[in-house]
Formats: sequence, C-alpha cells, structure tokens
Amino acid sequence: MTTIDADVLDNPAWTSLTGPHAHVAEVRGRAARYPSEVSPFHALADPTDPSAWADLAALVGPDASVLLPGGPDTAPPGWEMTGVIPGVQLVAAGLRAEPDPEAVVLTRADVPEMLDLVRRTEPGPFLTRTIELGPYLGIRRDGSLVAMAGERMRPPGWAEISAVCTDPAYRGHGLATRLIRAVAAGVQARGETPFLHAATVNTSAIRLYEAMGFTLRRHLTFGRYREIGAPERQRR
Repeated sequence: MTTIDADVLDNPAWTSLTGPHAHVAEVRGRAARYPSEVSPFHALADPTDPSAWADLAALVGPDASVLLPGGPDTAPPGWEMTGVIPGVQLVAAGLRAEPDPEAVVLTRADVPEMLDLVRRTEPGPFLTRTIELGPYLGIRRDGSLVAMAGERMRPPGWAEISAVCTDPAYRGHGLATRLIRAVAAGVQARGETPFLHAATVNTSAIRLYEAMGFTLRRHLTFGRYREIGAPERQRR
C-alpha cells in the first residue's frame, strides 16, 4: 500500500507550484505564484525565512498585494497584513467517490458561464484561466450551467476540490454533493487523495463536507500582505 505524504498539505501552494503545477508557476528563488489570470495565490518555501520574503518582493514588484494560503498570522518585518480569512483544511477519509452520469466536463468554451455562476454564488477565486489547473465538471439544466466543481491546488499525491457552487434556484437538490463525489472519483482514479479548504464562517459547507466523509486536518489562514515602503522604493 502506498503511503501518502500529508506534510505537503502544510504548504499546499508551494508544493503545488514546485510540483504538479510547475508548468504554470512563476518562480523567483524561494517564492512562487500562479499567473494572475489563473489564481491569486502566492507561495513561499518557508514563511519564516526572510530571504523567501525578499524573493517574493522581487517576484511581485512594488505595492503588489500577496495572498498566501497558510500564511503567518502576523506579517514579517517590512510587510503589513492587509486582510485575513480564517479557514479549515479537510481531507477525504470516508468519502464515497463515484462518477455522476449527468456531470459533463467543462472546457474553455464554458468559462464565461462558469465565471457568471461564480459571480452569483461566490465560492472563492475562479478566474479566466483557473480551468487550466484541473478538470472541472458541471451539471446543466435546460442548457444552462447550474452547478460546478473542479480541482485547484495539486500538492504531490493530493488534489484540492474547489469552486463548488450551485445556482441559488437549484440548491437543495444535492447537486454539489454529486459533483464533489464525481470530481473525487477522478482524483482517486489517478491514485491521489482529495482535500479541500473552506472559510471558517462557512459552517453549512463544512457540515456538508464532514457529512460526506471529509475530516478536519488543520486550521489555517489565507493571509493578504503588502510590502511596506514599496512605492517609495519604486520612485527612487
């Protein structure tokens, strides 16, 4: 039986960007990020390493906003914290994964509809090129996209289920549950394990995930940071 390394989930953006997502990564030394049209996430090899923060400053440029999954609770010297979203990380333990006969694979041609659904439901970041990170599945009714879910970060051996959302008019019919199971089936078919993140305040989603067989691994923050004094340095 293959042993799955869960430690890579401690720094999921970094292990994704230096692993399965290296082909889209923008890297400078010990800092990395996704292209801005793909994901807003940045990453550090070690958030306690000042040199990694220096690499990040050089990577993003002056006055840029940085979003770190699992970032520190306080900003390091020379930086300020401009926002924080407390969250949880859950991993599939007793999840029943299974394909769904109504789920269809979404493509770039579907992105305008996907963006519209995300705008109306606010499941979290989904941008014009996010679909490049992994398969996305959707359910249509009368030709319209009413629910979707897919994959985002990919630490080695794992795949994050993300952008789970349902049109308000179609909630309460189990579409999100079906799509999560279907996406998870694809993840497990590759020999990987599903995991996901949720904002701590989203208690209804967390209850759903736990009822489906996800278990809490840890609490974490999605921190937003900005380098202090960056505009002044740019002018000099």
